[in-house]
Amino acid sequence: MSERLDAIVIGGGVIGAASAYYLAERGARVALVERGELCSGASYGNAGWIFPSHGAPLPGPGVVRQALRWLLDPESPFYVKPRLDLELARWLLGFARAATAKRAHETMVLNRELSLASLELCAELEARPGVDFGFVRRGLLVLCETGAGLDDAHHELEGLRALGGEGSPLSAAEVAKLAPRVTGPIAGGVLFPVDAHVQPARLVSALAGLAAERGARILTGHDVLALEREGRRIARVRTTRGALAAGEIVIAGGAWSPGLVRGLGVRLPVQGAKGYSVTVRCPSDFGGTPLMLAESKVFVTPMETLLRFGGTLELAGLDLSVNLRRVRAVERAIARVLPGVEKSEHVETWRGLRPLTPDDRPILGRPRALDNVVIATGHGMSGISQGVISGKLVAELCARERTTLDVSPFSPDRFA
Repeated sequence: MSERLDAIVIGGGVIGAASAYYLAERGARVALVERGELCSGASYGNAGWIFPSHGAPLPGPGVVRQALRWLLDPESPFYVKPRLDLELARWLLGFARAATAKRAHETMVLNRELSLASLELCAELEARPGVDFGFVRRGLLVLCETGAGLDDAHHELEGLRALGGEGSPLSAAEVAKLAPRVTGPIAGGVLFPVDAHVQPARLVSALAGLAAERGARILTGHDVLALEREGRRIARVRTTRGALAAGEIVIAGGAWSPGLVRGLGVRLPVQGAKGYSVTVRCPSDFGGTPLMLAESKVFVTPMETLLRFGGTLELAGLDLSVNLRRVRAVERAIARVLPGVEKSEHVETWRGLRPLTPDDRPILGRPRALDNVVIATGHGMSGISQGVISGKLVAELCARERTTLDVSPFSPDRFA
């Protein structure tokens, strides 16, 4: 490609695709560069939730103590694969520092703002003729197997209401009306009616399609080998299929983003948080509301003829191997509460690496060390929930405009 582009977006997940779309919508000449196929990473097999009502961050009061117990159990919701890794040790220290009531509240407010903005943008996009990514607004039902779990859910609801959010506590009988397949022991639950869900792969495909319609070039199979620096700028992006040049470079490479900027004076404390999902044929009597099993941290999402369930968080570097023990732990959690669902016709078992920061906030902004780089990564388990607004913010940053939301709390330099 001999012509100089206005922007190169590295990463073909939801954030990269949204960035390419909003840049192209402004008339920018854009190339979206992805080493594999579109939506082949963390954006593919997740729950598909847009959840402004359920935005409590991972680090919070008591979480470190709970996590230390979980670390000893390879089937727990949060597991760190033992390894000698200085970056992991620094990440865990940052996680512990972020686990205060004050920081957790601040992060919840920020994450909620991002998700609410994405919810609005997704509703606008889905309303366009010919655009369909399975956007459904049926809320999110948190199911609690124990009284302690129900108390925690009620406490979270109180915090949400203080922020102006909505939610309704439900008895076990009321839960059964909304989720007819629930037959395991349930203490009760909480319904968050504002939340929505999408089919992730269709969302990414729709965003990339809209970008292409506006002239963006979708370059799959282009593995980035190096970002070539000249002074305070990235002059070229060298890929396995040649070099590209642009005025602005967007790093939206998910868990692989730290490697892209290594040696450029930018440190991104992002760990690959491996999650698993299993997709089966959806039973006809399942109902249409996504569920979260509070104690096991397992999600269940109906997606038309399919049903996806999964969860877990495993800090294992960039290891993409499948740990069947963790998959079985998810299936057992489903069998306790929704017996028989886990035996429905199997469609796919998936694993992916969610890019997770120690404070569970995304990284959105320009690093001080480089003049023509915007970084958009670190969304953890909220990539779909925050991805569309993140793409719009990226386009505004590239245009050097005032952003729709204040991005200073998401600065790449906050970890310095």
